[in-house]
Amino acid sequence: MSKYEPLWRFLQSDGSELLQLSFERIEEVIGFEIDHSFLTYKKEAANYGYSVDGISMKNRTVDFRRITA
Repeated sequence: MSKYEPLWRFLQSDGSELLQLSFERIEEVIGFEIDHSFLTYKKEAANYGYSVDGISMKNRTVDFRRITA
């Protein structure tokens, strides 16, 4: 199980087309501080129907987009 699986499941249950989450909200969902490993793990989002469209270090946000078949 991936350490980011709680985030992927959260996205999957939300079902929004576009979703922007703050680093703080992501940390609430996963239970630990987001770190650079997210860059490696972000590809797992596709297994749950989402892609990571953007990461803003300035705004401390991550943009997700639902993948349509």
